[in-house]
Amino acid sequence: MKTNIFDISWAGTVSNRMRRMRLMTTCLALALAIPQLAAADEYRLGSQDKLTIRVAEWQTVEGTFRDWTAVNGEYTVGPSGTLSVPFAGEMPASGKTTSEIAAAISQALQRKLALADRPEASVEMAQYRPFYISGEVQTPGQYPYVPGLTVLRAMSIAGGVRRAPEGQRYARDIINAKGEFDVLQDQRVRLIVRRARIEAEIADKPTFDVPKELAEDPKLASIVADEMAILTADQKNLKLRLQALDDLKKLLQSEIDSLQKKIVNQQRQVDLAKGQLSGIGSLAQKGLVVNTRVLTSQQTIADLEGKILDYETAILTARQSISKADQDAIDLENTQNADLATGRQQAEADLSETMLKMNMHTGLMAEAMSGSPALQRYRDGEEPTMSFGLVRVVDGKTSEIAASEDTPVLPGDVIKVKLVPMASQ
Repeated sequence: MKTNIFDISWAGTVSNRMRRMRLMTTCLALALAIPQLAAADEYRLGSQDKLTIRVAEWQTVEGTFRDWTAVNGEYTVGPSGTLSVPFAGEMPASGKTTSEIAAAISQALQRKLALADRPEASVEMAQYRPFYISGEVQTPGQYPYVPGLTVLRAMSIAGGVRRAPEGQRYARDIINAKGEFDVLQDQRVRLIVRRARIEAEIADKPTFDVPKELAEDPKLASIVADEMAILTADQKNLKLRLQALDDLKKLLQSEIDSLQKKIVNQQRQVDLAKGQLSGIGSLAQKGLVVNTRVLTSQQTIADLEGKILDYETAILTARQSISKADQDAIDLENTQNADLATGRQQAEADLSETMLKMNMHTGLMAEAMSGSPALQRYRDGEEPTMSFGLVRVVDGKTSEIAASEDTPVLPGDVIKVKLVPMASQ
């Protein structure tokens, strides 16, 4: 059983006693208020906060202060955000300051116990509600809050950046995955440029535009030069082959024209021979010409007509060759277009496969670095890049805000520590 915190008695007049009583009341109020002034500025209470409550009452009749031992002690704000104090009852505490709680306790005690003088209550923070840290730290979990806490200090409390367990070979895994990623990155650039070149060939363009997404690649110029050489060679080859077919068609057409002229000339000789045969035939009937001459004229006409048939056959053959040359030109263009379409489809398929492999190796690097974030010195000796977020409840609503190492942390906050993936840096 505690004794009274003050036991005051003195002799003198009533007026002196009253002045001294008011002075002592003022001193007690100031003494009880000092811890509250030392607390964090306007700190708002929440669930799991622990408070130390002291209550003292001035006894006017006895001229003494009485310590409320039945009330004094340590209290915890419950899950519902309320505080239960003997005699004062249950009262809302979440979102209030310690000074507001002290005033509420004083008023509740005076009202419920019908006291002539309001008791003085002092409320101090015994222990702040914890904060939480998760992600790429050595020991994630729940930790007691301390005033002045920042994200960097919270990471120090949790053991810093997560390190690799003993015996793990994350460095080798990162090097292998990074090497594969670099090869695939180069392949990706080449496939994108190749696709642009094929599309230019399909559209029968003499050049193609470099994709903007590759503008910063140091190897772009040489890759574009290689593809431009292929584009020029393909178009030149197609043009030469089509030109050769066109020349063949012109040659055949010239041959046809020549044969047609020969047919006309040969037909004239046939007509002359027939005229001569007609004259000889009438003389042969009169016995003036021997029959041998008639037979010779008939043989000459037959030979001339045979040559005309040969010329017509040659014309048909030449026309067939022209038709075949036309078909060869069409087939050549169709084959070229089919090969280009197939090449474009293959480039698209290879590009999709390359992107999937790049994502896979990015994931492998992220997994290896998650095992040991300190190994993120994979690019030019850079330090590991971290990102931070704070999940905070304000007015009953949960929200996540971006944070830095110097961002203040409040009790109840959840700190999320992440590694920035390589592709995002």
